[in-house]
Amino acid sequence: QVQLVESGGGLVQPGGSLTLSCVASGFTFSRDGMKWYRQTPGKEREFVAYISNSGGSTNYADSVKGRFTISRDNGKNTLYLQMNSLKPEDTAVYYCKSTNYPLWGQGTQVTVSS
Repeated sequence: QVQLVESGGGLVQPGGSLTLSCVASGFTFSRDGMKWYRQTPGKEREFVAYISNSGGSTNYADSVKGRFTISRDNGKNTLYLQMNSLKPEDTAVYYCKSTNYPLWGQGTQVTVSS
């Protein structure tokens, strides 16, 4: 059973940092590219970042480039998103997803507010 469990969200002040985690199970994590998405109420889910299966290739949405870093630990079946210099417009529910499975986790809420 494929499962994705996101965690690490919370309330942070503008300019602060958070690290999100996504633990994967039920598939061979090291074979799949992985992505982070985010969604705010009333809007479509939007792409945030991508990492290849080996971690050797990454890609970011323009809105987060230079502030967010995607990484992975294949030995721990875990995907990460380090978020720095957070802005109020980064407020959203963040989701991870495999490039090979049409499955979403429950997401983790990030709120950037003073």
